[in-house]
Amino acid sequence: MASTSSATGLTLTPMTTSKKSSGTRSHDAPNAVALSKFMSKGWAPTPLEGVQQAPVVPFCENRRATLSQQYQGVRLVIPAGSFKVRSNDTDYRFRPHSAFAYLTGISAADAVPDSVLVLDPKKGGHEALLFIHPRSPRTNEEFYRNARHGEFWIGRRLTVDEAELRYGIKVKHIDTLEKFLSNKKRERETVVVRGEDSLVDKLVRLRKKKEAALLTYLSEMRLIKDSYEIAEMQNAVDASIRGFADMVKVFPAASNHQRGERIIESAFFGRARLEGNDLGYDTIVASGSHACILHWIKNDGAVKNGDLILIDAGAEMDSFYTADITRTLPVNGKFSPAQREIYQLVLDAQRAGFAVCKPGAKFADINRASHEVLARGLYKLGVLPVTPEESMKPEVGLHRRWTVHGVSHMLGIDVHDCAHARTEQYREAVLREGMILTVEPGLYIHPDDELFPAQYRGIGVRIEDDVLITAGEPVVMSKGLPTSVDEIEAWMAPLLR
Repeated sequence: MASTSSATGLTLTPMTTSKKSSGTRSHDAPNAVALSKFMSKGWAPTPLEGVQQAPVVPFCENRRATLSQQYQGVRLVIPAGSFKVRSNDTDYRFRPHSAFAYLTGISAADAVPDSVLVLDPKKGGHEALLFIHPRSPRTNEEFYRNARHGEFWIGRRLTVDEAELRYGIKVKHIDTLEKFLSNKKRERETVVVRGEDSLVDKLVRLRKKKEAALLTYLSEMRLIKDSYEIAEMQNAVDASIRGFADMVKVFPAASNHQRGERIIESAFFGRARLEGNDLGYDTIVASGSHACILHWIKNDGAVKNGDLILIDAGAEMDSFYTADITRTLPVNGKFSPAQREIYQLVLDAQRAGFAVCKPGAKFADINRASHEVLARGLYKLGVLPVTPEESMKPEVGLHRRWTVHGVSHMLGIDVHDCAHARTEQYREAVLREGMILTVEPGLYIHPDDELFPAQYRGIGVRIEDDVLITAGEPVVMSKGLPTSVDEIEAWMAPLLR
């Protein structure tokens, strides 16, 4: 029922009772009926011109076919997820669930919250159905009233037809999903990726073990990258390398500000947004002893001449694939003798890790090879109270006082990719051609660590590269960013001018 404003005499449309679904906010003013009628008229057609099928389509078809073969006769429901609230009615930038992105290929520009992929069983496999919130017609108030989905608020979305053409998949309006999943005539065993979509969770009966198994299978599918993924990963790495150069260029400015770490952080964010979708993860910019804090993301410290600065950063592409690179650099472009000594030990450990990155080796061998080098170096420095061999025993591990994290993880559409894979398929797995992983040893000598001589205290070093396992020698995808002391100093010199 319409209400009337006594001040103006205009008939107003009331605010909807469900602000979340309507996209209106508590502070939004009601609309006059006259305005609503006026807004529905006088709009020219604006179809997208030249819509072409995305290059990822055949790869996604293969991925869905593999999943279909594993789950014959079972309906699979993979939601994109929804907005995540940052504060009150302000949301974080939307990123779809990684399994949804992997199976549909939808890019960041086209990803719409609350979309759902359904693989519906049919004879010989599954039919892929993509339920989306498509572009609103101008006859619907949503296009100018809805702050979450309206075109005047967030920009144009694809229509159903445009989405079908671009992504090579049958597309339906999200409003039909509830009826589709509730249809008793089409009822069948259904397994979902739960916790991403409240409507889907409500409509589909909980199958805890089968849902966990689905997450595991979706993770293990991504252990081996196809050629599209490898190319996107290389794009992410190359953009990140350019981002590291951007950061070094602002070292002088950062050195003149009490929160200089944030100047450096901002430089990389600009590159990630320019060439991709976003950061793959929060950038770590850790100057001086902050480098000893493994996940230092406050980035609010000073950048001092003579210190090392540890930077861990990766750009995420529009395809959602991300790089993950760490370099430890001298702020003034020159390593001190103590910095050089610790840095070289970590570099030697990384090279030992590279050497075992071959098919047939075990994932755990990377960690073991790197830690053996670190343990020997720490023993030589006189700080390890037992022999390297003794320290390398699982029940001892004293060298890990200075290197508490693992040396490798899978990398891809998530920075820590394939996280739901079984232990025997990941941590205890044999390396296979097509895997992409990191090799990232580090040493962290806290400023209050009296086991080390004073000149080493406060030094933290990590070197991280992204590695593709091939049939022969491993490909260090991030080799374009120098790692040796002399190469780093030569690379930095022109960037600091």
